[in-house]
Amino acid sequence: MSKMSLKLISFLCALIAPNLTDEDALLSAPQNISIISTNMKHFLTWSPVTIQGETVRYSVEFQGEYEREYANESWIPICECSLITATVCNITEDISATVPYNLRVRADIGTRRSEWGTLKGFFNRITTYLTPPLMKIIADGYHLLVELEDMGPAFQFCVLYWKKGQESRMQQKMVKEISSTLHLDTMEAGTDYCVKAQTYVEAINRSSNFSQMQCVRAQGGRSMWLVTALISSASFAVAALTLPFLAWKTSKIFQYSCCPIVVLPDTLKVSEPSTQLILCGSEEAEHCDLMVHVMPSEEVLRLWIQETL
Repeated sequence: MSKMSLKLISFLCALIAPNLTDEDALLSAPQNISIISTNMKHFLTWSPVTIQGETVRYSVEFQGEYEREYANESWIPICECSLITATVCNITEDISATVPYNLRVRADIGTRRSEWGTLKGFFNRITTYLTPPLMKIIADGYHLLVELEDMGPAFQFCVLYWKKGQESRMQQKMVKEISSTLHLDTMEAGTDYCVKAQTYVEAINRSSNFSQMQCVRAQGGRSMWLVTALISSASFAVAALTLPFLAWKTSKIFQYSCCPIVVLPDTLKVSEPSTQLILCGSEEAEHCDLMVHVMPSEEVLRLWIQETL
């Protein structure tokens, strides 16, 4: 090519370049695409594409194992992350299986679009970071209770509890649903009990680390002993007053039941024998004696026969 031709091309480029605007420039693809995943909640993030005086919008798509193997490597748009201005997208609902996923992001300004920026490598939800649950233990009288953070339906909890100083006799309880305060054990008065817990996700068969140990002392000691002694004394006093009355009442019941008092009717009662008053001495006598003679029925019959004859 001659020197004259090169000069002509340079002249034309110099003439055309000043007339190019930002709208004709190609948008750069989003960079630094990564995933933050904690407790089965997944967020795709990226660096913003900056265009002076313009609002850049972003769209996100994902590709799972099924799309790669059986759907011609197709991509599925995430509707909640279509033409958004934020540089973060919640992909939790779309990552529904424990398989490798690929994700990509594109920038848009009006009708102009960038190339897709793709996540380096695949994301599998099995790599999510699991944290121990927030926990609060309570000593309610002699009851050891624990309150656990509700982390969602996918989470279960393994709770370990023991008497302080007796870690070798640690007990375990699995909690599948968080509905209210959980009762762990009945405590001994004045004894310290310790508790720790970890989360477990069955879908990925993984557990978190255990939470920090928390200990609580059962209510009791001297004050509870005093209350128990007072209650025992009161019970003894009531028993001492009640038992004699019950014994007397019981004896009366047995007496009337085994040896009842029989009262004869009037028709079976024997009337008093007939008496005869005899006046002794003269009419001027100041005193007289009353003599009562009881005569058998045979004697009365004999005297009546004599008088008749």
